[in-house]
Amino acid sequence: QLQLAETGGGLVHAGGSLTLSCTPSRRDLDSYAIGWFRQAPGKEREAVSCINSRAGTTYYANSVKGRFTISADYAENTVSLQMNDLKPEDTAVYSCTADHGLRCPNSYFIQGRYPFWGQGTQVTVSS
Repeated sequence: QLQLAETGGGLVHAGGSLTLSCTPSRRDLDSYAIGWFRQAPGKEREAVSCINSRAGTTYYANSVKGRFTISADYAENTVSLQMNDLKPEDTAVYSCTADHGLRCPNSYFIQGRYPFWGQGTQVTVSS
């Protein structure tokens, strides 16, 4: 069973930046697609971004394009989500998710069907 550990959440002012990191329990980053979802209070879960390191493909939700960047660091065995120009509407619990099927970009990811999930980390953006 693959486990995912998330770090990097916190409180930031609007316009600020945060970096979230997802570290899987196994050291073979290019064996999975890894992505991020977020869920704000009272709202549906939203697919934010994913990466297939083997194919070099990524996906970004329209709401974060141009502000968020997902990347894989093989030395650290970590997938990071760099979030710039944060807005209050980015406030949510962000969860890392992974798929051995390498399905990114793919509706399988957007539908939230990856089998492995982290516990989530809170991101709060104040206005």
